[in-house]
Amino acid sequence: MQITNQAGDQHEVPTEGGNQKQYLLPFILVTCLFFLWGMAHNLDSVLIPHLKKACELNNRQSTLIDTSVFFAYFIMAIPAGMLIKRFGYKNSIITGLLVFAFGAFLFVPAANTRTYELFLFALFVIGCGLTILETSANPYAAILGPAESSSKRLNLAASFNGLAAMVAPIVGSLFILSGTNHTKEQMDAMPEAEKAAYLLGEAASVKMPYIVLGSILVLVAVIFYFVQLPSMKATHAEAEIKPGFFSVLKFRHLSWGVIAQFFYVGAQVCITSFFIRIAQQGAGLDEKTAGYYLGVYGFLFMAGRFIGTFFLRFVKDYVLLSIYCVISVLLCLVAIYGSGIVVIYALGGIGFFMSIMFPTIFSLGIKGLKSNTETGSSWLVMSIVGGAIIPYGMGTLIDMNHDDIQSGYIIPLVCFLIILSFGSFGHKVNTVSE
Repeated sequence: MQITNQAGDQHEVPTEGGNQKQYLLPFILVTCLFFLWGMAHNLDSVLIPHLKKACELNNRQSTLIDTSVFFAYFIMAIPAGMLIKRFGYKNSIITGLLVFAFGAFLFVPAANTRTYELFLFALFVIGCGLTILETSANPYAAILGPAESSSKRLNLAASFNGLAAMVAPIVGSLFILSGTNHTKEQMDAMPEAEKAAYLLGEAASVKMPYIVLGSILVLVAVIFYFVQLPSMKATHAEAEIKPGFFSVLKFRHLSWGVIAQFFYVGAQVCITSFFIRIAQQGAGLDEKTAGYYLGVYGFLFMAGRFIGTFFLRFVKDYVLLSIYCVISVLLCLVAIYGSGIVVIYALGGIGFFMSIMFPTIFSLGIKGLKSNTETGSSWLVMSIVGGAIIPYGMGTLIDMNHDDIQSGYIIPLVCFLIILSFGSFGHKVNTVSE
């Protein structure tokens, strides 16, 4: 592979052990993006119970927060891939940051009017920005160096996404959650003016965190604009087969990767979206304490990323993925049938063991795609729509079971079994000529 810099000069990507210092700054900047979109996703875990209260929603309606964000991945993945091919990684990243920021600023009018539909639109815009960022940053991190270390590199960058999984719930608990909850009977007994003031106050608490987030995103976009980054463009033999957007799925391992990523994202979103609710219901914790436990869950998720990256030095990526899936299935059973604080410990364990799944599935899915990497990346990002569909099914199941949150965790259990299939045999690389 060659790299074309901004001036149009070409040079080879160094092999393992070569001088890669010129790629350090680009890798650091891209790693910051992993943290930023991790903040957005993990604040959603706080928004779901918070807006459920502020906008008076049921479980199924509250999962539309996830649906709005992750449906954007499905809509925007193809345009994002086209944007990268036309304008390159750097310009695509800047575009993604600005769209992301615009969605964050839309939280202000949404909160001022306590309009759930406007919250959902703001989240959809955020999702569009995240799609562009992830479609750009994931393959950029993967190819910014030797192909044989792409899984380790992507897992290292994604570890800072895990850092956001710890920081975001703490920020959300401090600045968004009020810790004040009223029963339906208490709400019904309130004078209308008092009730309206309470609900508007709950909605207003989201404004400052999202104003700050949007401002940071604009600042980062400015930094990317002025910093010179290598424009990664792979050059391959002319005889290489180049399938179209749909025919690229003839790469069997990519097709399996798309399926695995769909169910992984669905499982992760299910677990985090209902974490605070299950902590309240299963362990008897109050709202703010549950939010802090979600921060502990995020810490374990982050630790799992760093430790998993270390293990990948000694264990094949697909082997580690399979082992972690088996353990996650067992912990889901504990979450379903356990009681008290044990349930929270089980969910924390799941966070640790599922931490490496997204970047590992991604790197295995695009392995050997060469000039089809951008198209394969678009498919893998599109599969994130699982986060829009599967949690809605979990919310429906919980409502059908009379608000029994634990019963809904059968959904992520099934998801992990499907991912296990990918780790066991679906990851094996084929070519379209086979």
